[in-house]
Amino acid sequence: MAFWAGISQARRTSAPVNTAHNYSFILHESILFYEAQQAGYLTNNRISWRKNATLLDRGINGEDLTGGWYDAGDLVNFNLPMAGSTTNLALGLFYWKDAYQQAGELDNMYNSIKWSLDYFLKCWNSNKQIYYAQVGNGEQDHSLWRRAEDIKTARPVYYLDSNKKGSDVVGETVAAMAAGAMVFKDKDAAYSQKLRSSAESLYSFSKKIKGVYNDDISDGAKFYKSTIYQDEMCTSATLLYLLTNDATYLTEAEAAYNEYASDIAPWAFDWDDKTALCQVLLYVTTKKPIYKSRTEAFVTSYMPGGSLNYTNCGLAFRLEWGSLRYSANAAFISLLAAQNGIGNADSYKTWAMSQIHYMVGDNNKNFSYFIGYGSSYPLKPHHRDRYI
Repeated sequence: MAFWAGISQARRTSAPVNTAHNYSFILHESILFYEAQQAGYLTNNRISWRKNATLLDRGINGEDLTGGWYDAGDLVNFNLPMAGSTTNLALGLFYWKDAYQQAGELDNMYNSIKWSLDYFLKCWNSNKQIYYAQVGNGEQDHSLWRRAEDIKTARPVYYLDSNKKGSDVVGETVAAMAAGAMVFKDKDAAYSQKLRSSAESLYSFSKKIKGVYNDDISDGAKFYKSTIYQDEMCTSATLLYLLTNDATYLTEAEAAYNEYASDIAPWAFDWDDKTALCQVLLYVTTKKPIYKSRTEAFVTSYMPGGSLNYTNCGLAFRLEWGSLRYSANAAFISLLAAQNGIGNADSYKTWAMSQIHYMVGDNNKNFSYFIGYGSSYPLKPHHRDRYI
């Protein structure tokens, strides 16, 4: 969704590939998707077939863990990808607020990201120094095809404490909170401060449990295995610096980046690898040429003439599984780069639009992969609540 706001702005500031698309409608429908994913007691939810669900979610000390987003068409709260999505959506709102405003979706967008942020606030018990990284068991969930509303028992919870590792999932949650605090600073100062306080204390906790969460939350790793943790630590620290102007965070962000990053362009920007985003943010905060050149290397690796193959219709094809997300996420980075003076802004925006427009029907079959948009699109998506 965040890239659509950027595309909406890009069409007003550069020569477009094709602007015959209803961006306001697509933003509206994108926000509704996240409402379809909501767990807990539903408020501000406009999906007629969704009701309150998984209301018995509790932590080991009785903490209320209701809320958040279910994962894809399944019914688990996986915090690593959920936090990554929240970070991206919050940054999209931060940089392209005007696009949501013009689409008449600004309040809906604030409500959207607040839903996951409220959940993350529940997941961090600073007094007990416990962070809840997952609610629901992936293996059990995938063995049962049922609606969220039909779950009448408490779901298993998975947590991290001082005896476990997991600065990847914790760090990404910090990033989401920090980005959220930036977004809500002018909207709701008290809520922004609450997010900032939790983000800073959770970041301190993340430094005590450095490592990937794979061994200590093995069920989550079966579905979202983490490769490294330094990329999330880099992103979280950089966003905390942008939020607080505390130079210590920037020093720690660069230190985390230098522990692992190379001059080879990242393979992708996704829920596991945040390097491309970290490089953009580090350039924003330091203006060092190395971060600019490495961001350019990532974007151009996805553009024609780069390292990816293209389909006959012009989609940058990274991988069979979730092929659209890779080009969409690269488009998001391309737009962020253009927004912040990295690369050729017009070519970056034009390329990003070409990828997103492909997804909504600008291809040789005039087939839209965005459900509900265009004259031809998928009719039976993988979603339990809708099709039971």
